[in-house]
Amino acid sequence: MTGVIILAAGSSSRFGSPKQNLVYQGKTLLQRAIQTALTSACCDCAVVVLGANEGEIRPNISDQQINITYNPDWHEGMASSIRLGITELLRLEPSVTTAILMLCDQPFVDPLLLYQLTERKAENDAGIIACTYKNTLGVPALFDKKYFPELMELTGSEGAKKLINAYPDDVMSVPFGLGAIDIDTIEDFERLNRG
Repeated sequence: MTGVIILAAGSSSRFGSPKQNLVYQGKTLLQRAIQTALTSACCDCAVVVLGANEGEIRPNISDQQINITYNPDWHEGMASSIRLGITELLRLEPSVTTAILMLCDQPFVDPLLLYQLTERKAENDAGIIACTYKNTLGVPALFDKKYFPELMELTGSEGAKKLINAYPDDVMSVPFGLGAIDIDTIEDFERLNRG
């Protein structure tokens, strides 16, 4: 069973307003990420982790059929949301065997990509399946449950990349050229909309 954790607790400090609420093609970035997770054939359980600006973001997703959890420690960094996401996933679905970590600021993640991650896992049973773009490996990334304890030990701003880099022999990749496009600044968003 595969669970999806959407990390959406950041304060968008470089952006200046909650980028989770940015509207692209009729939906907010977070609504798009949730729809991607929920419509993916591989997703058995999905959790979205909110933190900064929760009061502004939650109303836009409260009608979605997804488990929403609040991270009071969001200011610690990405690691706190990963820890909470794994904890919540295991609480909701104790038999989960893999977890996909994804962000809401990569607008081109789609259900097919998530499916490709699980297919790659099924084909070769690597412990980590990561997306490759711009000469790097990153999220969305799928982790076998054997890595859950280490994901739970991440601290501060550490994210999935720490484990991807630590276990190169257990990592397979899925090409995702559009993964290089993420929304960190107003300029990024303007470029996206110019398409």
